[in-house]
Amino acid sequence: MDLTQEFPRGPREKMAGLVHIPRMIDKARAARQNTLGDYIYPCPMDKIMLEFLKVDSDTFQKKACDASEEDLSTWITLQCQNQSSEDKQAANLKILKSQPDNPEKWETFHEIRDGLDSSRTDITTWVDLIDLEEGRL
Repeated sequence: MDLTQEFPRGPREKMAGLVHIPRMIDKARAARQNTLGDYIYPCPMDKIMLEFLKVDSDTFQKKACDASEEDLSTWITLQCQNQSSEDKQAANLKILKSQPDNPEKWETFHEIRDGLDSSRTDITTWVDLIDLEEGRL
């Protein structure tokens, strides 16, 4: 995957019931190929899911690069087999509702959002901003 030429999958896309995982796979693969562009792996949202899966970024990257999508889905399901559906939902909401956590980050957030579309004051989460930036909103 060349993220200098295309966008990774959206942060709302799911694998094994978890949001953001397909996007994280795309970024992990691009990082290994040195085609990450301006993206970050692992970014703060990646770290939320890595913590939930109880794996480090290197382990996830190796699996993402060496396994098929089907095998990855099975592996992710196994990684969180001891997590309840409520735990999964909480992890999903942590990603979906993630916002800047200090005034400096809010300032950066607003600069990016306003540079894309200043009328979109409804954009208040990182996921919404990503979708706006990548043309999904």
